Amino acid sequence: MKAAREVIASMQGDRTTLLNAMAAPMVGMMQQIGVKQQDQAQALVQEVVMPTLTAHYDELLDIQARSFAATLGKEDLQAIATFYASAAGKRLAAAQPQLAQAQMAGTQQWMQSVMPEMQGKLTKAIQAHGWTPGSQAKPR
Repeated sequence: MKAAREVIASMQGDRTTLLNAMAAPMVGMMQQIGVKQQDQAQALVQEVVMPTLTAHYDELLDIQARSFAATLGKEDLQAIATFYASAAGKRLAAAQPQLAQAQMAGTQQWMQSVMPEMQGKLTKAIQAHGWTPGSQAKPR
């Protein structure tokens, strides 16, 4: 577990940088739950959300470390920790927030690009089964 926690802490990079990278998406979340004014949403994120996330950050690290420890052996965890201690590993950890945002945006763009094709195929599959949209599927 100790090796897993070390890996997670190294992968996350600087705690403050990571938490600060979460602030902008949290403003969007506040707006989705009904706080429509940007300045009010930002104030709530700074006054409530970020302090709460900061106070509970170690709990997140523990949850992630448990999943790593359950999936990877001690030798692998030590090798990963060694990588993250290297210059390239430190650069990767520092870039994680930016990479995560880029991956999220890329995934959303990709889903939007395949959605028309998928919707057409879903419509045909629903018709082929004799189902009507919105009805319960009946087993054959």
